[in-house]
Amino acid sequence: MVHTDGGARSNPGPAGVGAVLQMGEWLREHARTIGTATNNIAEYTALLDALDILSEAPEMPEEVVFHLDSELVVKQVRGEYRVKDATLQDLHAKVQAKLKALQYPYKVVHVRREFNKHADALYNAALDAESR
Repeated sequence: MVHTDGGARSNPGPAGVGAVLQMGEWLREHARTIGTATNNIAEYTALLDALDILSEAPEMPEEVVFHLDSELVVKQVRGEYRVKDATLQDLHAKVQAKLKALQYPYKVVHVRREFNKHADALYNAALDAESR
């Protein structure tokens, strides 16, 4: 299970990413700020970070399910929506390359915000810490 979230305050504005990855007893929480960005850039960056962290898993999973609360990013990653923005096209291409390189099946699913609270809290805590 992978939950990712990203967001910007003021859109664009100070942005951060959060991710929670869990496989059995193995658990990784990740959060960082990414400077000034849009919500969509932060969402893609959170997914890219999670894909990088997956390489630290102690064993190869049978399947990974990525949970995102950005319907736009989910539908773009799944090929249901076109990616028109040039910056998002670059991030989308990076995500697609990393997903293609996975050695196991995966799903990218949309979840409502209330089911993504942990990843949301992580990126907000990173933003709060930086603003102090």
